Amino acid sequence: MTDAAAPRRLRVLAAMSGGVDSAVAAARAAEAGHDVTGVHLALSENPKSFRTGARGCCTIEDSHDARRAADVIGIPFYVWDLAERFREDVVEDFVAEYEAGRTPNPCLRCNEKIKFAALLDKALALGFDAVCTGHYAQVILREDGSRELHRAADMAKDQSYVLGVLDDRQLAHALFPLGDTPTTKSEIREEAARRGLFVAKKPDSHDICFIADGDTQGFLAKRLGAAEGPIVDESGEVLGTHDGAYGFTIGQRKGLRIGTPAADGKPRYVLDISPVDNTVTVGPAASLDVTALTAIRPRWCGRPPESGPAGYTAQLRAHGGETEVSAEVVDDTLRVTFTEPVRGVAPGQAVVLYDGTRVVGSATIATTTRRPAPAAAAPH
Repeated sequence: MTDAAAPRRLRVLAAMSGGVDSAVAAARAAEAGHDVTGVHLALSENPKSFRTGARGCCTIEDSHDARRAADVIGIPFYVWDLAERFREDVVEDFVAEYEAGRTPNPCLRCNEKIKFAALLDKALALGFDAVCTGHYAQVILREDGSRELHRAADMAKDQSYVLGVLDDRQLAHALFPLGDTPTTKSEIREEAARRGLFVAKKPDSHDICFIADGDTQGFLAKRLGAAEGPIVDESGEVLGTHDGAYGFTIGQRKGLRIGTPAADGKPRYVLDISPVDNTVTVGPAASLDVTALTAIRPRWCGRPPESGPAGYTAQLRAHGGETEVSAEVVDDTLRVTFTEPVRGVAPGQAVVLYDGTRVVGSATIATTTRRPAPAAAAPH
């Protein structure tokens, strides 16, 4: 729902994280003539345990920054406690996924379960028409009344990947005032300064907000406990040990603590994580090449894809590039084949399909197919 697609005055609930993007988004929505109310989501049962110093989006400092921004804009402001829902749907899901040997994306899950589910449901129940956030993406209203999610006008800031979980109903009540603006982040900050917003110079958040010190492995160890297991190569030879398979991700290179160098002297990477036998398998970079994948729990942004295989581009991580694929849905499972092999694809991540700039939908990667390793040369 862009301003052009919504000429009538809307009752808008602006999710204000305490950062510059959400503050400018709320200000633009108010300036466009909408009836805007700001809300900050309290997502921690103990906010002091979350990151401080403007590195996250859920701290006490962030709530104060959001309130000050709302005061400057001149809109009502509230703090809503969604800590229990956040713990169940985001934090516990994050821990369970790592325990199962998968690599989750908590920001994507937060958008799906919190900002455009719990928050949106509460907003609609209170009579609001839309939820406004500072994401860089566009919702376009078609002539037939359907809506499409598209990449932001500025690809450098595009965040449509983490919004690929939104369905047609959620898109109908989503407002992204920053998405159709081809401006740099410095220009957004300049706009915030012109508007008198204190957060104009506040650093962006990049880390997982509920991990206070940024140590994901340490956070998981406290929740799951130490569980020593072997690190092996592709032949099964034990190269070292680890304190918990959950502390690794597919494609990881650093922190393997392998004493024995590879025969070819090249770096080794995590190829597989097996929670069943608590084993981490490592090998050469070439063994990371993935040619296809299957993904489950697809969610379509508006109309679903056509039946049968079709050509799309796919994005596999929040800040990753696009790659050409052929994809089709078979028995509610998305099957994706890559035109060229890609590396570092891990179960638990999201694959988001695009048709040009339009987001087709998102699904959770379940399995991957690797390119067979080259056969060893026959002895003379």
